[in-house]
Amino acid sequence: MQSLLAIADPTRRRIVELLAERDRTAGELVGEFDVSAPAISQHLNVLREAGLVVTRAEGRNRIQTLNPRGFDELDAWLHRTRAFWSARLDALEAELKAEDAANAKAAGAKKKSS
Repeated sequence: MQSLLAIADPTRRRIVELLAERDRTAGELVGEFDVSAPAISQHLNVLREAGLVVTRAEGRNRIQTLNPRGFDELDAWLHRTRAFWSARLDALEAELKAEDAANAKAAGAKKKSS
């Protein structure tokens, strides 16, 4: 899962957050960090390879933008993970309710026999 690996890095996550606000040039992104332009360029390359960011030319500028389709893989993974935990938590809730009901019944029977 290349997209999950790409956003595992906090700098790349922040780049994604910034691009979610609006498209930016690489130079604008560099201004948001205390790292070199080549470092931001490397981060952008990782995000592009993962399909999360695309670059388009506007005159002499290269505009970085999020690729919504690049997030499909992440969305599918999150959906599967949520479904797994939802089923587990629903089963736990049912078990706890059954246990509470059994405890209440036992307490009621104990109270009647006293």
